[in-house]
Amino acid sequence: MRLVGYTINEVMGKNLVQEFITKEYRAAVSAVLDKALRGKETANFEFPLITKNGVRIEVLLNATTRRDEQGVVGIGQDITARLAQEREYSKLIDTANAPIFGVDTSGRVNVWNICARKLVGYSTAEVMGHSLVQEFITQDYQASVQAVLDQALAGVETANFEFPLITKAGARIEVLLNATTRPRQGVGVVGIGQDITARLAQEREYSKLIDNANAPIFGVDTQGRVNVWNKCARKIVGYTLGEVMGQNLVGEFITTEYKEAVSTVLDKALKGEETANFEFPLITKHGVRIEVLLNATTRRDEQGNVIGVVGIGQDITGRIAQEREYSKLIDSANAPIFGVDTQGRVNVWNICARKLVGYSTEEVMGTYDMVLEYSFMFQATSFNMLNFFSTSMILLGHSLVQEFITNDYQASVQAVLDRALDGVETANFEFPLITKAGARIEVLLNATTRRDEHGKVIGVVGIGQDITEREYAKLIDTANAPIFGVDTEGKVNVWNKCARKLVGYTPNEVMGKNLVKEFITDEFKTAVQAVLDQAFCGDETANFEFPLMTKAGVRLEVLLNATTRRDEQGNIIGVVGIGQDITGRIAQEREYSKLIDSANAPIFGVDNLGKVTIWNKNAHKLVGYSSEEVMGQNLVEQFITPEHRARVQSVIDQALEGEETANFEFPLMTKAGIRLEVLLNATTRRDETGDVIGVVGIGQDITGRLAQEREYTRLIDTANAPIF
Repeated sequence: MRLVGYTINEVMGKNLVQEFITKEYRAAVSAVLDKALRGKETANFEFPLITKNGVRIEVLLNATTRRDEQGVVGIGQDITARLAQEREYSKLIDTANAPIFGVDTSGRVNVWNICARKLVGYSTAEVMGHSLVQEFITQDYQASVQAVLDQALAGVETANFEFPLITKAGARIEVLLNATTRPRQGVGVVGIGQDITARLAQEREYSKLIDNANAPIFGVDTQGRVNVWNKCARKIVGYTLGEVMGQNLVGEFITTEYKEAVSTVLDKALKGEETANFEFPLITKHGVRIEVLLNATTRRDEQGNVIGVVGIGQDITGRIAQEREYSKLIDSANAPIFGVDTQGRVNVWNICARKLVGYSTEEVMGTYDMVLEYSFMFQATSFNMLNFFSTSMILLGHSLVQEFITNDYQASVQAVLDRALDGVETANFEFPLITKAGARIEVLLNATTRRDEHGKVIGVVGIGQDITEREYAKLIDTANAPIFGVDTEGKVNVWNKCARKLVGYTPNEVMGKNLVKEFITDEFKTAVQAVLDQAFCGDETANFEFPLMTKAGVRLEVLLNATTRRDEQGNIIGVVGIGQDITGRIAQEREYSKLIDSANAPIFGVDNLGKVTIWNKNAHKLVGYSSEEVMGQNLVEQFITPEHRARVQSVIDQALEGEETANFEFPLMTKAGIRLEVLLNATTRRDETGDVIGVVGIGQDITGRLAQEREYTRLIDTANAPIF
C-alpha cells in the first residue's frame, strides 16, 4: 500500500493487469500470471507499476502458484533506484576513456563501450550477443582467455592479464585486462582494458637494444638467477643463453674471493641502492679471468616493485693492463713527472725527474725499497698503486714545497697544489726547482688532480717541462697555440708562429710595438691594459676574452691566460700570454642564443643570484612580459606566487649545485595577472671550465591540461555511484 499508494479497498477485486499495469507490459505480465496459474512459477521478472500519483516504479517479481485458493501470489522488490544506478553505471562505462567490455555467463558480449568500439573498430550491433572468445580472440589465446572468464564467473577475479584482440581491420592489438565478476551473481564478467600495443613494442625494442648493445649486459631476478644475458656478454664470457639462464650468477660465475662483494652489490640494488663503477672479475667459459667495471641498477615493474637487477658492464681487462703499462711509461717518460699526496709529500718521481734534478727516488720519497714498490705496481691497478704510496709512504716522503722549491715560490707552488687538491687544475704554471747541485731550473707545469676509483682526491700529479732559457724560445715558437709576450712597458717581445699565422703580422711588424695601442680595439684597450698591469704585479689572469685585429682587418676573439714572466732572481720582466682563438666558438654561442630565442617552448634562464638572464620569445608571448621587463629581475620574487616561492627556489638552488630537476610543476603569474601552470625541466648552466653559472629552464604550459584533470576528478568525485 505504501509503495503504490492505493488502499486495500481501492484494489481488492480489481483486475491487476487491466487497472494497474502499463499498456506495453500487460501482455508480458498476463503471460507470467497465466504460467503461474498453470503451475510454472517465474523468478526475477522485471515490470513497471503505476502508483496512485501516476509515478512509474520498477518492480522485480517472483510469481508463485497458490494452490488451495487457485491463484498467484507475487513477492516484489522496488528496484527503481537500482535500475537508475545501473543506467548511470552503464553511461559511465560507455563514456570511459578505457576500453570496457562485458560478457554474460555464456561468454556472449553484453557490454561494449565507446572506447572499445573506437579501439577495435566493431560497432555495438556487430558484437552484442556474439561469443567474445570464439569470434574476436586469436586461436592461440582462446583457451587462456576462456580460463580467465571462467575464473571470474566463479568469483576469482584476474588483474593485469595480457591477451590480443583482432580489430575489424585485421590488426592485432595487445590488451592488459582486469577481469571482474559483475556485481549481480550470475550476470557475467566485465573487463576493463588498456591498449598496451605501443608499450609492448617499446619493451621489445628495449630488449632488442639490450641484446644488440656493444656493452655486456646481464640481469638477475630477486633470487640472483640470470634472466638477461645479451650478445656482448655471450661473446665476452663465452656462455650461451641456455648455459646461463636460470643459473645463480654469483654461485656459478664469480671467483670465490669476490662472491661476497658481488652478492653485497646485488643485495643493495635489490633494496634500491644502486652501485656505479664496481670492479669485479668474471671467469669465461675457457677459464680466462676478465675484469669488469659494473653499474648495478635496480629493475622495477610498472607498479614500482623491485623485480631484479640489471648490470651494464665494461670489459676493463685491457684498460687495467694499460694502466700498468701507463705506470711503466710514466717512469720511463722523457718528461719530468712527479706526484704528491694530499699532505704534499712526494710519492711519484720518475727517471727523467731524477736525471733533471739530481735527486734519487730514495732522497725525495724516503728510503723505501724500490724493488718491492715496483713489484706491487705491476700487480695492481694504477689506483691501487696510488693508495699504496699514499698509505705506505706517508711517513717517509719529503715535502716537495718545503724542501725543493725556492722560498720566493713556495707560496705560489703551494697554491697551485692546493687548488689541484680542490679539483681546480692548473696548466702552464712556471716555477723553479733547485737541483741537487744547487742550480736553478725553470719548469713549466701542468698540475692535475689525482683521484681513486671512487673519485676521491688522493693527490696531484705534475707533468713538467724544463723551460730553462735555452729551450724556452723554441718551445714557445713551435707551440700550437698563439703565444705573445710583452716587457714591463707593454712592448711585444714574444710573437710565436701560431700568433703570426692567426693574426697575419710577422715578428718584424710587431716586435717592439705597444700591444695595446697598436693591436687592440679602442673599446678593449682599458680592459686588456688592466690584465697586463695585474700580471706585472704578479696577479695572473686565466680565461680573459679580448679581441685582436688581424692584418687584414678581421676581428678575432681570443681567450687568454696572462702569466707573469720572471728572471732567474724572480724579478718580474714581463707578461706572456697563451691564447686560444675562440671566434668560431663565440659564433656558435650566438647561434645557440638565436635558437633559444626562436624555440617553440618557453625558455628562461637565471644566474647564480636567481636573476633572469634568458627570456625567449615564447616566454614573452606566454607570460606577457618583454625581455626588457624581466632581464635582471629576480624570477622567484617577482613572478612566482608567494605560496610556491620556497619550492621553486629549492629547485633552482638544487640545479645551481648540479642536481637537475625534470617535470617540476610550478605557477607563473602573467603580466595580465593570470596564473599559468608550467611543467619545467631545470638544467644546470656551466661555463667552458665547468663552473656553474646559472640555471636554464625549458617549460611547457600545462594550464589547460590541469584544468581538464581537475574537472574530470570533480565529475568522478561527485558521481552518484561508487567509483574506485
